Amino acid sequence: MAHDFRRPSRSPLANIRVSFEFFPPKSAEMEAALWDAITRLEPLDPSFVSVTYGAGGSTRERTHSTVARIVRETSLKPAAHLTCVAATREEVDEVVRAYHAAGVRHIVALRGDPVSGPGSVYEPHPGGYATSTALIEGIRRQGDFEVTVSAYPEKHPESATLDADIDVLKAKVDAGATRAITQFFFDNAHYLRYVERVRARGINIPIVPGIVPVQNFRQTASFAKKTGASVPQWLADRFEGLEEDPATRRLIAAAVAAEQVLDLVDHGVTDFHFYTMNKADLVYAICHLLGLRSHLTERAA
Repeated sequence: MAHDFRRPSRSPLANIRVSFEFFPPKSAEMEAALWDAITRLEPLDPSFVSVTYGAGGSTRERTHSTVARIVRETSLKPAAHLTCVAATREEVDEVVRAYHAAGVRHIVALRGDPVSGPGSVYEPHPGGYATSTALIEGIRRQGDFEVTVSAYPEKHPESATLDADIDVLKAKVDAGATRAITQFFFDNAHYLRYVERVRARGINIPIVPGIVPVQNFRQTASFAKKTGASVPQWLADRFEGLEEDPATRRLIAAAVAAEQVLDLVDHGVTDFHFYTMNKADLVYAICHLLGLRSHLTERAA
């Protein structure tokens, strides 16, 4: 991919919208890092920020606490992740009602990974919501929520075919999903072909690309293997030999992510969801290249 970073007039950036994903902290040190990231990114005025939910409901309380604090202390609009895993329908419904009481009106509805982690066999909880579609229907019964769901440009690893995977997305939309965010990908052709196939099926909700700046190549490649996302050889080549050179890794990561998002802008994409890993600097730099500026700076000027 080759791009003119001055941005030609054919690719206006005025309509770019971004959102950010965080995960709930497990320690006081991680909590400080999370809130440093939130403070750094809040002035970019994202459409929303999401807070993840650990496997088996392991971060249920921390997720709720983080979301509630975002509501209380920031201007951000939080979206709380919610899964079907390790909970009855009644327990999930209570979580939804608690979010509504806290002022949250946006939920990211996911089936969730098996309790034993990605790659193992998923077994619905007895008495729980068996699928993300059923979960969406349950959320809709509790109140008027915006519901975001997942999408997989290279198909979910448990789906037999991409068409079968799109059938699942269609069912989620029919149940009330209003937006989809994709699994991360590195080859934009996967995303662009996927959107074409989704639109051909009559699915018209936004399909927002999920972008992961590569903080650590080995970790990202390992996670990609578990989730069915391919890692092209050119990406491995760019990080080759940098295992003990974090400063250069960050520079390469910024360049790779900037190339990816600017190429998507050239293809008409206007919305981006960044998996921040609770680290703001790379994401902030990419957003700056997209033309986003701190609204605090604008007011001061």
